[in-house]
Amino acid sequence: MAEAPEPGAVAPATRLSVRSLVLIVAVAIVAYALDQGSKLFVTSSLPLGEAVPVLGQVLEFRYVKNPGAAFSLGVGYTWIFSIAAAGVVVFVLLFARKIRSARWALLFGMLLGGTLGNLTDRLFREPSFGQGHVIDFIQVWGFPAIFNVADIFIVSSMVLFVLLTLLGVSLDGRRHASEAVAGSPTGSREPEPPSGAEDR
Repeated sequence: MAEAPEPGAVAPATRLSVRSLVLIVAVAIVAYALDQGSKLFVTSSLPLGEAVPVLGQVLEFRYVKNPGAAFSLGVGYTWIFSIAAAGVVVFVLLFARKIRSARWALLFGMLLGGTLGNLTDRLFREPSFGQGHVIDFIQVWGFPAIFNVADIFIVSSMVLFVLLTLLGVSLDGRRHASEAVAGSPTGSREPEPPSGAEDR
């Protein structure tokens, strides 16, 4: 007969869930604040379309308004990107309660904050609600697009997603059994002898 779990056994998972949720919200707030704060600085301080050297030609600030997606693709379909961004936000909010891992919480927080940053532009900036142009201003030498802080957080969350997936880390922070066995020095686990067994 299986033993009933002790009352205190459920508490750690519950606390970890709350901590993960707090981490998601905190990271999202930081990402959103950095994105919108940098855009406020750019729109109020930099001339539209002119390059402002930061680290010579390696890093420049060039204030542009992007009606499309990354690399200015999809110009004229701003509403679609607005709906897609709103869908990402809903997805993150629905899955946030399932997170038990700090790394996944970091990922979801970056994705949520970055998506909300660009969604705010699309909803409330010119020319109209839902079709606003996203503020981009970071230009790196050799990179074929101008981007913003929100884009950095979104891309970073995607990189972390790939890493966690390759490592087999699930939403509760545990690694899949197959990954754990493959990562052991011998590639397999030797069965442990029963407790109390003696060498004969």
